[in-house]
Amino acid sequence: MQKTDRTILSTRPLPEALVAEAAALGLHIDTLSFIETEPVDDAETLRLIGVLGAAAAKVVFTSMNAVEAVAPHLHAPDWEAFCIGYATRRLLTEKLALPIIGDAPDADSLAGVIIRSGVRSVVFFCGDQRRDALPLRLGIAGIRVHEVIVYRTLLTPQATDKAYDGLLFFSPSAVESYFSLNEAAPGAMFFAIGATTAAAIREHCTNPIVVADEPGKEALARKMMAHFTTFTTTPNL
Repeated sequence: MQKTDRTILSTRPLPEALVAEAAALGLHIDTLSFIETEPVDDAETLRLIGVLGAAAAKVVFTSMNAVEAVAPHLHAPDWEAFCIGYATRRLLTEKLALPIIGDAPDADSLAGVIIRSGVRSVVFFCGDQRRDALPLRLGIAGIRVHEVIVYRTLLTPQATDKAYDGLLFFSPSAVESYFSLNEAAPGAMFFAIGATTAAAIREHCTNPIVVADEPGKEALARKMMAHFTTFTTTPNL
């Protein structure tokens, strides 16, 4: 690989070993968080989680945050899960011991997986800023979606005057938060964890966007490293 000298902004913390690996290639990563999440733990939500946990169900998780919010209140529920991404799949297996009956890299693809499975209803554990694509497509297909908001996303925007060569985004909410105080620098390359996040970036700028091959922090970071250390990389525009 060609060594380069670039400054990169990651909007979510990355493993120290990965940051060091990037630095050895001349890719210097700063980390600034633009969102925070907190579980919804009011009495009614916790009661509802308990009631749902006592019955068999097909459930949908599209983020690690939803798993982290639900898992402390349940023990081995009789659920089968659909999910997005390796990290969410791993948490569902480790924390709730759930069988995964379908997964996909983004919400639109996951909707297709759920529709093709033939299920007639699902419980969707999500955040208060979730996008409409998944429940809307399921509803059109005649699948009943019981939506349970189990975490909140808080925007924590901050201005930065540093001209980054690359910017890594892991959620549409972080994109919204970033662009509320910042603009895209000419020539900056954007890296998105999935198609939904890429679409959010496109709402704010025309800069080129590279999408991770699979949803995950490490996968996105390695996609960025490959882009800046090879001569020929074609963005997923």
